[in-house]
Amino acid sequence: MQQSLGGRHPVAVHVGGCHMAGKTVRGISREQAVRALAEGVEACTHCRPDTELGLLD
Repeated sequence: MQQSLGGRHPVAVHVGGCHMAGKTVRGISREQAVRALAEGVEACTHCRPDTELGLLD
């Protein structure tokens, strides 16, 4: 999960190894990623973690 500067707020969910992730990234579990996406954290438009996790809009 990519964090805001200062690490206080989630900015986007990425698939591990995404080239767009930036420097403020920390690893999270599948369950945490699903929860973050369900709560409205953006899915990266390059690596599409929502598709990778099998989530549909």
